[in-house]
Amino acid sequence: MGKPTVTPCSPFDPVEDSKALKQAFKGFGSDEEAIINIIAKRTNDQRQQIAKEFKTMYGKDLIKELKSELRGNFEDVIIALMTNPVEFQAKQLHKSISGLGTDEDTIVEILGVHNNNEVIAIREVYEGLYQTSLEKDLKGDTSGTVKRLFVSLATGHRDESEATDKETAYKDAQTLLRAGELFHGTDESTFNAILCQRNRSQLRLIFDEYEKLTDHCFETAIDNEFSGTAKDTLMDLIKCIRDRIGYIAERLHKSMDRIGTDDRTLIRLVVSRSEIDLGDIKEVFEEKYGKSLADFIRDDTSGDYKKCLLEIVG
Repeated sequence: MGKPTVTPCSPFDPVEDSKALKQAFKGFGSDEEAIINIIAKRTNDQRQQIAKEFKTMYGKDLIKELKSELRGNFEDVIIALMTNPVEFQAKQLHKSISGLGTDEDTIVEILGVHNNNEVIAIREVYEGLYQTSLEKDLKGDTSGTVKRLFVSLATGHRDESEATDKETAYKDAQTLLRAGELFHGTDESTFNAILCQRNRSQLRLIFDEYEKLTDHCFETAIDNEFSGTAKDTLMDLIKCIRDRIGYIAERLHKSMDRIGTDDRTLIRLVVSRSEIDLGDIKEVFEEKYGKSLADFIRDDTSGDYKKCLLEIVG
C-alpha cells in the first residue's frame, strides 16, 4: 500500500461540516480558509457524505454553491476534490480529447497509471456522461500508432498476475528486436501487443532481456523506430511501466518547471493521488529534483489555490 497524504478525518460530523460551509458562503465573498479546512482535510468519501447532508439540510447542491462562490484555479481544485474520483478521471479524459488538439500526455497518464478495474470503471462512467464510447472518441481524435495504443490501453485487459518468466521475456525481447531494429521499417502492432498485454513485472524483465541482446536500453529502440507523438507516447508508457511513482513525480515536476504552470495536470495528480500514494510521490520527487513538492508549489502557485494544494500535499 502507498502512503496517502489525505486520510479520513476523525471524529467526522457531516452535519457540522455542512453548517460550517453554509456559514463560509455568507456575506460578501466567501471564507476560503474555512472551505479549505473542511474540504482539503476530508477524504472523497467524507466529502460525498457532506454533499448529501448539505442538500438535505439546505436543499442546495454543494458543488453548484462552491462554483458560484469560487473562481479560477482555487475553484478547480475544490471542485476536483468534491468530484467522485472515477468521474473526475473520465472528465479529465474528455477534456484531453475534446479540447483544441489532443492532450496525449494526459491520456497515456490516465490509461497507464490505473489498473484494469479502474480503467473499465472510468470507461463506463465516460460513456454514461458523454453518451459515446471512449474508444470511439479516441479513434476520432488520434491516428496510427497512437490510436491503436490508446484503444488497446482503454480495454483494461492487461495481464495483472505479476508472474514473471525469463524464457518468455527473452522470446518477447527477440520478437521486439525482429519487429524493429533488425528490419527496415517497424512492425508497430508487435510493440503494441506486447506493451499493452504483458504484466508490468514481466515487461520490466523484457526490457532487461532486450538490453542484454542489444547492449542498449529499450527506450533507444523506441527512439530509433518511432518519431513524433508516437515516440513521446510510447516513452511515457514505458516510464510508467518501469516506475509508476517516478513517472508521476516527473509529470508533477514538468507541470511546474516551465513558463506558466500546467495547473490542470498539477491539480489532477495532487488530488487523485492524495488518498493513494502522494506521500511516496513526494519522497521520490524530492530525491529526483533536490527540492520538495511543497516548495515547488509555493514558488509556482499563489493565493488560496496555493494554500489548498499545500494542505493536500501535507
